Amino acid sequence: MKITYENEIIEVADGLTVKGALKEQIEKSSIKDIIAVRFNNRIESLNMLVTEDGTAEFINRQDKDGRIIYIRGLLFIMSKAFKELYPEALLNVNYQLSNSMFGRVDNMEITDEVVEKVKTRMQEIVDKDLPITKVVMTQEEAEEFYKNEKTVRGKMQTQIDKDKVSLYFCEDYYNYFYGTMPISTGFAKVFDFVKYRNGFLVKYPSLLEPDILQPHATASLKIVSAMDEYDEINRLLKINTVYRLNKKIDEPDGPKELILFSEALHEKKIAEIAGKIKEHGNVRMVLIAGPSSSGKTTFAGKLGMSLRVNGIKPVTISVDNYFVERKDNPKDENGNYDFECIEALDLDLLNRQLVDLLAGKEVSLPTFDFTTGEKYYKGNTLKLEDDQILIIEGIHCLNDKLTSQVPRENKFKVYISDLTVLNIDYYNRISTTDTRLIRRIVRDNNFRGYSAEHTLRMWDSVNRGEQKNIFPYQEEADCMFNSSIVYELSALKPYAEKLLEEIPDSCREYSEARRLLAMLRYFKPIDSKLIPNNSLLREFIGGSIFES
Repeated sequence: MKITYENEIIEVADGLTVKGALKEQIEKSSIKDIIAVRFNNRIESLNMLVTEDGTAEFINRQDKDGRIIYIRGLLFIMSKAFKELYPEALLNVNYQLSNSMFGRVDNMEITDEVVEKVKTRMQEIVDKDLPITKVVMTQEEAEEFYKNEKTVRGKMQTQIDKDKVSLYFCEDYYNYFYGTMPISTGFAKVFDFVKYRNGFLVKYPSLLEPDILQPHATASLKIVSAMDEYDEINRLLKINTVYRLNKKIDEPDGPKELILFSEALHEKKIAEIAGKIKEHGNVRMVLIAGPSSSGKTTFAGKLGMSLRVNGIKPVTISVDNYFVERKDNPKDENGNYDFECIEALDLDLLNRQLVDLLAGKEVSLPTFDFTTGEKYYKGNTLKLEDDQILIIEGIHCLNDKLTSQVPRENKFKVYISDLTVLNIDYYNRISTTDTRLIRRIVRDNNFRGYSAEHTLRMWDSVNRGEQKNIFPYQEEADCMFNSSIVYELSALKPYAEKLLEEIPDSCREYSEARRLLAMLRYFKPIDSKLIPNNSLLREFIGGSIFES
């Protein structure tokens, strides 16, 4: 076989792994701490046997895929340490908080002594640089294996249509973390294990600073509270893992019950927010912000209806009509127009009109033409009545700079996001970002005609904008709305799978498509015909009553 690496063609003998075939290139590479390889646009282990010609590219934790592998390996080491120290511990990896993973143990208290012992054992495992070996079994072999093992570690693989079942072994410990794993434990050069609330945090570096840990800071308490609330609800319903979700879907009325419950939960939460706005007394403006594909449009529509029930009439203003003229729009470091920075908005005009509206004056609303890059006035006017309230939705709505001339007591800020707490199993979580990405892939295709390849290509840029313009202002919100829906990936699966499977292996986005397809494989589908037209999920699959 032949491997192409940086325009060099390397002849590969039979039976060699990527690491063996590219040993010299790895030693000479300027890339530090290589953890995996991108081979023919697939993310593969360094221990992959080379059985075909291909193009190789090294991956470390400065690469997004490398960081995912780094985190996955850390959780494997942590779970091994727990198993050795506390064999009966019922370990749960719950959700991500900034550059940390939060977990709990259901049947024991996490004390300072427990944390110190686990951290010490993790470091010992890292220092020994123990090999992590992938063992592949047939379904029949796996079923026999699990008959003799009293564990659920990796067992979820036997529940789906999959020819092979894989487990990762390190000494006598085994588990399965879904995706490529480091080839040994020595990769984990930077980590920490600390006590946090009623559980623990496994801490790891950020993507931008891969060699240091950020000082321990309290995560957004409002985010934590929102995730804890949904986590507890899912636990009470016994739908905290995909296995349990699939069992519910298999029940005769299971899908209908899941949908009705999710809709009732959203309606309850939105009614509570509307009630808070009314209780506040002097709110004249509701500002809604959240990352991409959080469901802001449907939420704003539902909140508007709930406010009407409370005797408050909502009026919507689109921030998109307040862009500065194109010639005045700031540019990014690459010389391209930066439409996401707050300076791209005509803040003086927006604030002047908001102040006039709250003073009871009539204003002429602008209309921004994105083709010409200019604002026009087409005779649209607005005057707020005493029983009316403004609703404004946009990425900068939690940033006080957007509405700096409006008194804080007149504003009510809402942060909305899809804060997923459903996990594949007790060790493998489903990323909140991945759930939003699946939503966006489906929506982009339904309403914008974009392919999944296009959405995946743009996603990193979208995330960078969120990191800069939305996430730093989360704590400014007066309340948070979790738009997560427990069954949503089951409903989105038929749409997303078809689109992801269209991405050819010649595209760089192929590896990400494969990763998402592997995750979706674990979900049993739900017929979208059961979903009501006022559901937040309709914003992505179509047929929403809130579509304009």
